[in-house]
Amino acid sequence: MRLVDRVAVVTGGASGIGLATVGRLVEEGARVVIADLDGDRAAEAAAGFGSAVVGVACDVTRAEDCRAAVETAVERFGRLDLMHANAGTPFTGPLDEVDQATLDRVVDVNLKGAFWTAQAAAPALIEAGGGSIVFTASLQAVIARPRYAPYTAAKHGVIGLMKALALELAPHGIRVNAIAPAATETPMLSAFLGGMGDVPDSARENFRASIPLGRMATPRDSADAVVFLASDEARMVTGHTLVLDGGTTAG
Repeated sequence: MRLVDRVAVVTGGASGIGLATVGRLVEEGARVVIADLDGDRAAEAAAGFGSAVVGVACDVTRAEDCRAAVETAVERFGRLDLMHANAGTPFTGPLDEVDQATLDRVVDVNLKGAFWTAQAAAPALIEAGGGSIVFTASLQAVIARPRYAPYTAAKHGVIGLMKALALELAPHGIRVNAIAPAATETPMLSAFLGGMGDVPDSARENFRASIPLGRMATPRDSADAVVFLASDEARMVTGHTLVLDGGTTAG
């Protein structure tokens, strides 16, 4: 077990990649705070893991909510070693359908939410003598497709944020990295595939056919990557984007 006695906060942790990551962190010996917009769902998910996990409501667009999630980790488990800034919201659609409210929501959750989460975590990680921040970016953080402009711009921003914080926090022994998964079999998948201008079933098959490894990404793929980046096995890895795309960007 690679993360025995370590403490993590996972935003957006009540479903999808976040929930899979919580499960893997617990398997590796960590204690975890599930921080999710849906507090009831966070509490329900946490209950399935027993005393090693606690659930709290957290809107990552509110800096005070992010600080409260970190405070819960410190008060309940004594420290913070890992912040997995995973919360996100999708968008697909043409440029002329993007109004101000939509753009604000996509940027506020995906980029500003990542910033507030990291800012909240940094003092506790420094107090612990170091640790790790892992952002969930997206394949759209390193490439681009039409009809995803607000989401792609926000996720590219997450990579810039990750690199800047990797340099700023390195003197404190804090490593900062990101995962960039391709479209993943989660509840948000249908929203992404809908942006490809096709019905979800056909879009799923078309997308799978474009992946050299021949399968869609799963939440477990991302969860395993987060565990690695949070572990001592990645002790020399910081400022890095780990792309989980089955070879899509290799060509």
